[in-house]
Amino acid sequence: MTAKWIATPKRTKEILETHGFSFKKSLGQNFIIDANILYNIIQKTGIDNRAGAIEIGPGIGALTEQLAVHANNVIAYEIDQRLLSILKETLAPYNNIQIIHQDILEANVSEMAKAHFKPGQPIHVVANLPYYITTPILMKLLREDLPVMRFTVMIQKEVAERMAAAPNNKRYGSLSIAVQYYTQAEIVMNVPKSAFMPPPNVDSSVLKLTRRERPPVQVIDEDFFFDIVQACFAQRRKTLRNNLIGYFKPSDNHTISDGLKQAGIDEKRRGESLNMEEFAALANTFYRIIENDM
Repeated sequence: MTAKWIATPKRTKEILETHGFSFKKSLGQNFIIDANILYNIIQKTGIDNRAGAIEIGPGIGALTEQLAVHANNVIAYEIDQRLLSILKETLAPYNNIQIIHQDILEANVSEMAKAHFKPGQPIHVVANLPYYITTPILMKLLREDLPVMRFTVMIQKEVAERMAAAPNNKRYGSLSIAVQYYTQAEIVMNVPKSAFMPPPNVDSSVLKLTRRERPPVQVIDEDFFFDIVQACFAQRRKTLRNNLIGYFKPSDNHTISDGLKQAGIDEKRRGESLNMEEFAALANTFYRIIENDM
């Protein structure tokens, strides 16, 4: 990698000073200043010159630039009006980038993908996500059923560990189940605080999420499935039975007992000990019991 890239301490400082830009903590802005790390991230994505890329929060364009070099075309969502003129300047050498000034949480990403990418084109989401809204962004994109084959995102290390965690791990919880229902999750690299300007207060990891062709379990009602999963983790130290009492009602003790028994799950177990198949069996069993009682 050479000094021409945006992602160097010197070039980043020059760009910020030229435009009088100041960081907004409320937007979780931490710009990457190590081009080698960005290059390694691109290699982990599997992107080639046929691919389309969606980026969230391009900042001054450090990752966007690398995506433009390696992908066919890039769409980047930026919420900060102040960065639009900077991006126009820093990314001027590239003609395959479209910057969209919009909050990703309010965007119709599916319609955008249809408009900007070709049918059958492999699409990747690659982003240095704002840490304070990582989960809402990812869950929105996962549940929208976008034509995205892979998500490669830099996020807070602890959150990445939660998303990739397996049962009987202290990081394992409802977020693990939600993410792994839609994707195969893998932490592919860790990134030091020194790679950012300004340095964040937390460690970072790059998480690769590969979209599943279909969920690994069959559930009768997805929303109910996720509700039951969340209920089982409501208080980690509590048993399944006690957590489920909090979700249903104390008067529904027979429903809880019957559901756990029919699903073949010991009521004294805790949520972190159940795998996704067991959660699916539990949710489907409760769903049928409730339906029959109505």
